[in-house]
Amino acid sequence: MKFGKLFLLCGRLLTLSTLACSAAEAEEPSANEWDDNRPAFWGREFKEVEINSSGDGMMQRAYFFKSQTVEKQPLLVSLHTWSGDYKQKCPLAAQAKSRNWNYIHPDFRGPNKRSEACLSNLVLTDIDDAIDYAMKNAAVDPEQVYVIGASGGGMAALGVFMKSRHRIRSIEAWVPISNLAAMYEETRGRGLQYYKDILQCIGSTKTLDLRQARDRSPYYWKTPMDRKNNTALRIYAGIHDGYTGAIPITQSLKFYNKVIGDLGCKDKAAFVSLEEMLYMLETRRSPLKTDMLDSIGGRAIHYRKTYENIQIVIFEGGHEMLSGVALDLL
Repeated sequence: MKFGKLFLLCGRLLTLSTLACSAAEAEEPSANEWDDNRPAFWGREFKEVEINSSGDGMMQRAYFFKSQTVEKQPLLVSLHTWSGDYKQKCPLAAQAKSRNWNYIHPDFRGPNKRSEACLSNLVLTDIDDAIDYAMKNAAVDPEQVYVIGASGGGMAALGVFMKSRHRIRSIEAWVPISNLAAMYEETRGRGLQYYKDILQCIGSTKTLDLRQARDRSPYYWKTPMDRKNNTALRIYAGIHDGYTGAIPITQSLKFYNKVIGDLGCKDKAAFVSLEEMLYMLETRRSPLKTDMLDSIGGRAIHYRKTYENIQIVIFEGGHEMLSGVALDLL
């Protein structure tokens, strides 16, 4: 009798254990708040809109929030990540709404896995078209248009800085990609999926078409001189990225050097030296005498350089955007 009860108890324990394991296996993996590629729930205030592309006439979608005041308000253009699209969760959306800013989250050809995407000319046109749509359909202050993107969205943000026909007051590029040719080698050597995505984007099958990769890379574009006075560019990268994430900090540091060089900087102290780059890559520490130059979002700043309206910040972190403070840094 006691044995039978023990058997039943064990059976119940086994059943409960099995259910617990099944539930754990069924639970979806967690994602970074700023890089959750799953379709998100957008409140009723955020309208799904269609925008006719001036590039090829194809209808492009976006989520759009219109400020509820009659006075002109800022416009925040939030750019989705490498593998995301306009439906993915954006932690900046609720923040823009709480500030009563206008907000748009365009698709710009979706994930970077086909030729129309991945900073093609159509991508740049789509982002400009999204800004046009917001300005025509909401009370937007044209002097307060802001762009933010991280990772693949950071790459798109660099593209906006280089080629947008709009006057953008401030752009934030978090852990951006600036050089697809370099990214191909960086991710292929580590066996990450992104090098295959790049091949799909430029229509290659086995080997990289270097010319096409460079054509889509802001690092190889000429910086317009009018950006020197009209647009602030702030680049943020986590010092551990490339170790714990896919994109090494050199993608940001080299782009900063390229832009200030294009804009005519003659002060050697304003550039990031090769020695400083190597030190940060090898040690993941600041090359300066102190490891902390203030902080952002509670994270130490290890390195910072500024030339006029262009800034590079290397913070304590990995491949991430500090979305809680991003709007405050504009």
